[in-house]
Amino acid sequence: MGLVVQKYGGSSVADAEGIKRVAKRIVEAKQNGNQVVAVVSAMGDTTDELIDLAEQVSPMPAGRELDMLLTAGERISMALLAMAIKKLGHEAQSFTGSQAGVITDSVHNKARIIDVTPGRIKTSVDEGNIAIVAGFQGVSQDTKDITTLGRGGSDTTAVALAAALDADVCEIYTDVDGVFTADPRVVKKARKIDWISFEDMLELAASGSKVLLHRCVEYARRYNIPIHVRSSFSGLQGTWVSSEPIVQKTQAQGEKQVEQALISGVAHDTSEAKVTVVGVPDKPGEAASIFRTIADAEINIDMVVQNVSAASTGLTDISFTLPKTEGRKAIDALEKNKAGIGFDSLRYDDQIGKISLVGAGMKTNPGVTADFFTALSDAGVNIELISTSEIRISVVTRADDVPEAVRAVHSAFGLDSDSDEAVVYGGTGR
Repeated sequence: MGLVVQKYGGSSVADAEGIKRVAKRIVEAKQNGNQVVAVVSAMGDTTDELIDLAEQVSPMPAGRELDMLLTAGERISMALLAMAIKKLGHEAQSFTGSQAGVITDSVHNKARIIDVTPGRIKTSVDEGNIAIVAGFQGVSQDTKDITTLGRGGSDTTAVALAAALDADVCEIYTDVDGVFTADPRVVKKARKIDWISFEDMLELAASGSKVLLHRCVEYARRYNIPIHVRSSFSGLQGTWVSSEPIVQKTQAQGEKQVEQALISGVAHDTSEAKVTVVGVPDKPGEAASIFRTIADAEINIDMVVQNVSAASTGLTDISFTLPKTEGRKAIDALEKNKAGIGFDSLRYDDQIGKISLVGAGMKTNPGVTADFFTALSDAGVNIELISTSEIRISVVTRADDVPEAVRAVHSAFGLDSDSDEAVVYGGTGR
């Protein structure tokens, strides 16, 4: 008997019919001889609706109370799913994040998991129950307050539980059939990837691919938990994310090892903004002062570019990207420390987009970079920032150019599928 952790996103449990469909899938896994732990998100757009409601009551709701409100969405899902499973003749017990032993730090709205002590979950499945856990939430180790893990936190909950329970696999169910070479909402001919390494998936997730949360993949890599990304709307095999290539059984070839392609995919992100610090003295310690100010404001940044200083003035410009939601906070923090840093002015641009090409084979294949920039040039896309790693090239462009740029790069590297268009069942991406 194996132990399987399954996670179902909001689009999978968006309504009563969806919940009953998920219940049947969970029961099937149980009937196949597995112990099953299911992690659920809030139904459909419940979290967004709760946030809107909170902002109507208070423009800046207190973090503690907002967490208390938002965790209600997952509690509704878990209870309804447990009821649906019992209707099918199987025993199920639902648990909040704190009851499941998800221990976090004290940062409200974006807490990080410190530990998982799933004693009650283990006892429940050992007694023959199906355990249903509310994703996205935990309890602070210090204050004992309820916390939430931030957007997509249910993915992280599922992988963390899988690691703590020593599960055989963590299945992430979403509204597409797996991880694709690009967002199928933008590139209709995107191909499903059979297997992808943790490293490449981390780069895709960090670059804007929304099918898996970056923290979820990071956790899975650390504890070597295989992830199977699948659709809850079909019975098709999905995408395996693991440290080593998997072996699939096929009717025609028997056992066949799934190899990784030269290029894993093209990701894009239009949720970031660009800040340019103008007129920075080109001397040691200036960049440190800028980014210490940003760090003290608890803001994560992505790409960083420093221009060559002007010989006549000895001044330079430093640009960086960050989430749009943190833009105002970053500008306020820098303005507050303007005298200490010594820059001239700030420029803020939230109409940018990032396109990233990801693939482990890039570092050993000459010409990849040239082909990437040629594709963008042929599509008439202008580049504002460039960032690279061993397995990724990222550029910043105008937000309006992103869809065309993604399609151009996808085609240039032969990633377009020859078969039917990719199916998006739920329409939300999670």
